[in-house]
Amino acid sequence: MPALGISLIFIAAGAILTWAVSANVEGTALPTIGVILMVVGGIGIVMAMLFMMSFSPYGRRDGGGGGGV
Repeated sequence: MPALGISLIFIAAGAILTWAVSANVEGTALPTIGVILMVVGGIGIVMAMLFMMSFSPYGRRDGGGGGGV
């Protein structure tokens, strides 16, 4: 589950860069970098959840119920 924590850190850092930092850096738009970090963090959360669901025993259909001839 480290991917989930890293994704949350990306989202938090992106939100800070987007809405809390008002510094001007020559040649760089900090709000844009913040939005990119938030998007990457969101994608990371979705990927981590899909990966964790792949190991879940719920919803698997492997024919273990019997009932056949």
